[in-house]
Amino acid sequence: MRRIELNALLRTLLESEQGVSDLHFSVGKAPQDEANGKLRCPFVQPPLPEMTPFMTEQVALNLIHDRPHLVRELLTKGSCDCAYSVPGLARFRVNIFSQRGSYSVVLRRLSSEVPSIEDLCLPPVFGEMAQLKSGIVLVTGAPGTGRTTTLAALTAEINHTRPLHIVTLEDPIEFLHRHDKATVNQRELGQDFATFATGMRDALRQAPRVVVVGGLQDRETMEAALTAAETGHLVFSVLPTTGAGQTLEYIDNLFEPGERDRLRARLAEVLRYVTAQLLVPAKDGGRVAALEVLVIDDRVRELILSGNTDNEMYAEVLSRGAANGMQTLDQHLLQLYSDNRISASTAANFSGDRTAMQRTLARMDVPEPLDEPRDVVERVSLPVADVGEEEDPDE
Repeated sequence: MRRIELNALLRTLLESEQGVSDLHFSVGKAPQDEANGKLRCPFVQPPLPEMTPFMTEQVALNLIHDRPHLVRELLTKGSCDCAYSVPGLARFRVNIFSQRGSYSVVLRRLSSEVPSIEDLCLPPVFGEMAQLKSGIVLVTGAPGTGRTTTLAALTAEINHTRPLHIVTLEDPIEFLHRHDKATVNQRELGQDFATFATGMRDALRQAPRVVVVGGLQDRETMEAALTAAETGHLVFSVLPTTGAGQTLEYIDNLFEPGERDRLRARLAEVLRYVTAQLLVPAKDGGRVAALEVLVIDDRVRELILSGNTDNEMYAEVLSRGAANGMQTLDQHLLQLYSDNRISASTAANFSGDRTAMQRTLARMDVPEPLDEPRDVVERVSLPVADVGEEEDPDE
């Protein structure tokens, strides 16, 4: 299979149904598309054949296309991530992985436009994050909950409003930011830098005011991020945690016990916000982000310095911090329900305290919600316009 044939196949799959978000290539199945959370083999003529190991390998090699570091990563680690563009059609985030001696490929369709804070309906406090001069902002949540999309919206807000230098460190580059008031340089792991830690250290010599880093999942990278924030830089990053207490415990565990008092003092000084998000079904059939937002005030700094990572303690702080822009997940679910963006069932099913949520909904004259399955959490899907005839950045 040549690249031109692969591109034609991708077009066929995307155009076979409205709202396609993912494409799947697996041995023993014809190529599949996913729309609104449902996976299917599209009805096209002539029918698409079942994929063989040779066919999925050819798809993988065409997507990798002359990037030897991805081949090494695939062979040594069993999977790799990259981006792929078809001019005039779409841009994709790609994951290639081995299974039972063959390769499978999943392509996630990306928006051709960088989302804004307003597009994602993020709380007003996100606008304040984009105006910070220095410090660390952490966007947390399980993989696939739209963390990268939220980071892209924050980056876009700065790009459109502030004349400064932004450096992003990504794996892979998903959204393409075009220079506006800011100058945005985007670097990709494996192609432009070796590790996030080295990328962070290099960034400090590249005169940015803002660094957006795709992960702080080891001690060396976290140390570099702390140093950047202490020297007047604004750092945005993600962590695979699901709440304020768990996030601080995760950071603690990156360091040896004897280092943690010093770590907590540094973190209390530079940490500005911790958000946690998940995606829930929207009434319109898409997904909407539900968020917990922790603002680092004097009370939170005391908890950080003491090493307190108790989730219930942070939940109490969150519930009482509305005046500072804080909110619990359940408070945001209620707000989304009040705004008619999600159903009462969704608010109850995704609540941290279902019983309390049902009582609150009952007081709002809402019948007790019916049980609904908690759908697989997905990235926020935005309408995708044609990319236009632009040059393929992966060529």
